[in-house]
Amino acid sequence: MKFIRISVVLFVFALPASAQRIPQIKLKELQQLLTTPREKVQVINFWATWCAPCVKELPLFEKLKADNQHVEITLVSMDYDLDPDPAKVERFATRKNLQNKVLILAETDPNSWIDKVDKNWSGALPATIVINTKTGKRKLVQKELHEGDLEKLITEVSN
Repeated sequence: MKFIRISVVLFVFALPASAQRIPQIKLKELQQLLTTPREKVQVINFWATWCAPCVKELPLFEKLKADNQHVEITLVSMDYDLDPDPAKVERFATRKNLQNKVLILAETDPNSWIDKVDKNWSGALPATIVINTKTGKRKLVQKELHEGDLEKLITEVSN
């Protein structure tokens, strides 16, 4: 009897935590996020679960959240165009224990709206936009970021 009870307890603890619910937004809401004046510098990262460089740089955004309270970080998933089921992104975010705000951009046909996010964005992933809405300064990076890159970008838009 004791063996069965222990097995049941182990089974319950082995179950995965339920995936977090991630809001889906449309282009108009994303544009509001990019333009609404805020007290903090905005860091908006465009990524996808299938993009290896995107996944590789996610810990940098998590570290930034833990180290810097003067920025707001939003991770915008671009998975919707290839797979409109949010469950995949939700499971990924739970598995990676993402603490930053995660959104799913619920838009298809990226070529029709990419330039509305940033006129200089080719659509490459990963992409990160750092915005200081107080000064209007803005930086777009269309490549994988490495240790120290985010801090440099934040400094550039803060001065």
